Amino acid sequence: MEQKRQKFSEIKAGLDDAESLIRKIDLEARSLQPNVKAVLLAKLREYKSDLNNLKSEHKRLASANSNQAARDDLLESGMVDAMSVSANQRGRLMMSTERLNESSDRIKESRRTMLETEELGVSILQDLHQQRQSLLHANDTLHGVDDNISKSKKILTNMSRRMSRNKWIISSIIVVLVVAIALILYFKLSK
Repeated sequence: MEQKRQKFSEIKAGLDDAESLIRKIDLEARSLQPNVKAVLLAKLREYKSDLNNLKSEHKRLASANSNQAARDDLLESGMVDAMSVSANQRGRLMMSTERLNESSDRIKESRRTMLETEELGVSILQDLHQQRQSLLHANDTLHGVDDNISKSKKILTNMSRRMSRNKWIISSIIVVLVVAIALILYFKLSK
């Protein structure tokens, strides 16, 4: 009987751990990208459903166990034949133990699946972090290129102004020289 109670408490602790893990994974999944989040939340709904089924099975077995204890007390008081009670008790006890073992196996399987899902979530978060770092690096590089383009534009604008100014200066010098040559020729020819 004591072993049975211990099994019940172990199963209860396992169910509580599983519920805590599901809550943690749920919080992590809600912070992911929509396409990944949808898949994980669908899995989580399945896990929650399985966990609720296991909890209800555990409660049913626990209440059956308490009912069994009450029956045992009645049987021990001599209301039913001792031999049939013993065989009946053994059969029920074996069935209850078998159900507990099955529930325990399901909880272990659910826990293993949740741990795998948690590992997958951690892996996805790491990939997202690496992608974020790559995007930040690309953004910094882009800003550097943008600054260089701005500097090049200023340099080209300054060069264009200087070329334009130099053209005016050369044109002015040519006009002055042509006027000077024309004056020299005029004075030489007029004498």
